[in-house]
Amino acid sequence: MAHSADERTLVLFNHDFDQIAHRGLYARWPHLSAGFDLFAFPSQLRLAWFDIERFAALQAVRARIQRCNAVLSHHEQFGALASALVAERLGWPGTPVRAVLACQHKLYARQVLQRVCPEANVEAHGWHGHHQAQSLPYPVFAKPIKAAFSTLARELNNEQDLQRLLGFGWWDSVLLKCLSHPFERVVRSRLPEAGSAVGMMLEQPIHAPQFNLDGYVFGGELRPLGVVDARMYPGTQAFMRFDYPSRLSPTVMARAAEVARRFLNAVGFTHGLFNMEFFYDEQRERLTVIEFNPRLASQFSDLYARVDGRGLHEVGFALAHGQDPEQLPRQAPTAARASSFVYRSFPGRRPLTAPTPSQRAVLGTAYPDALLVTYPRTAAMVERDHQWLGSSRHGILNIGGDDESDLGRRCEVASRLLGWTPPAEPWHPARAAPGPTINHTPAMNTSPAHPSTTPYGSLHSRSLS
Repeated sequence: MAHSADERTLVLFNHDFDQIAHRGLYARWPHLSAGFDLFAFPSQLRLAWFDIERFAALQAVRARIQRCNAVLSHHEQFGALASALVAERLGWPGTPVRAVLACQHKLYARQVLQRVCPEANVEAHGWHGHHQAQSLPYPVFAKPIKAAFSTLARELNNEQDLQRLLGFGWWDSVLLKCLSHPFERVVRSRLPEAGSAVGMMLEQPIHAPQFNLDGYVFGGELRPLGVVDARMYPGTQAFMRFDYPSRLSPTVMARAAEVARRFLNAVGFTHGLFNMEFFYDEQRERLTVIEFNPRLASQFSDLYARVDGRGLHEVGFALAHGQDPEQLPRQAPTAARASSFVYRSFPGRRPLTAPTPSQRAVLGTAYPDALLVTYPRTAAMVERDHQWLGSSRHGILNIGGDDESDLGRRCEVASRLLGWTPPAEPWHPARAAPGPTINHTPAMNTSPAHPSTTPYGSLHSRSLS
């Protein structure tokens, strides 16, 4: 499905996995990019005066001048909403603005879910710091009403845990405020019934395995794409790996799709990609929604391409142009299973060293299909990550294999080639067993990429999570 240079797409906040995938699709889907890096100096200074509605209005003008006829973004913090605003302004296909707001306002989404699918919901309350911390119903799981990258999301057992969670410095306070206020201004004018998005949401902790349902809505019809299994580092709430295809039964997947259909219908989500995060407790046969993301989970697109022969980024382009993704051609699958391995450091552990150019070159030779994304971290960044997230992410490696054993072997070898498998490391992604999960949100990527060094791509990034 080729497009002429006169049929270009405006891609907002085009970073990390998005930039890699879009680069490979450029010949079929010409596009140009706009946006800035939220967590890199000096571009992050723009947060001080960033107005998302003004940004969308300027991008709409730019899109007309540069002969674009579609807009998309898979960026959680600002891109999904900005893309919806541009599409609305220009009358292009896109997710309705109110639907994006309803999904991203975590407390309001809980209230909607309680009305339309209470069996898949948990009790949740907003907390804006007006009540005494001692009166909170501990234990609780806390997370910002509007945030991304799993920022400040964790289980709290007492007031001391809360004080540690919120005990950040002046600069971090300013940064968090700048991240939330653009969304808050739009909520007040476009979805006032949701209430303020500035504050924390407290909900009942859930301990069960976590999964992701990916899908899209076209012509008002929900179409599931697949389910990705999530595994955590044992004893933590930090993602260790994501596996596709899922081991869930088709019956449970169908239940998840039905919950998604009811919720998305209720919030007016009539067009676009979505990602639903949920728990499934097999013993109780209970499915519980964590949240709905009104955009593609970019980290997973490559997994679908390997196993199904269909990368989800191309689905995003088709939807942006109002075309039925079912008409897209598929490539031959290259793997029976695929996984996305996440490399982290934890408090009290030495941060991982970024692989050298020669190590990257060796990886590219040994595994030319590997997709590597690294996150160089300064000491200050690692410290902030540990406070905000409980761990610091240093890299992600996506690979495919013939089966689980083959995946583990390939990850073991690739990790050693990158210098990331010291023998004393107790939580190597390929070896660690699945652990229980806690209400937690996948950390998606937000920072600009550098040139690729393998066929699938390898880049450096500076995202928060």
